[in-house]
Amino acid sequence: MARYFFDTDDGEERVIDEIGIEFPTLDAARSQAVAALPGIAGDSPRLEDGREIVTVVRDETGRAIFRARLAVSGEWIGSED
Repeated sequence: MARYFFDTDDGEERVIDEIGIEFPTLDAARSQAVAALPGIAGDSPRLEDGREIVTVVRDETGRAIFRARLAVSGEWIGSED
């Protein structure tokens, strides 16, 4: 199994993964990167409309091999009286 590292950036804070996680395939690492984004968004008190959360997966050599993005946007519908 290979070790993959998941770096995250929410536009204000960048977290570099120094430990990594072992996965049997590249697709398993990709799935983890995508699945983690909603949880990261839910835990980010600074996240505002129009912001984006990015997770970059690096391989054991440190080379970026996959990027997943989650955009958060919202708008009021109708008028507020």
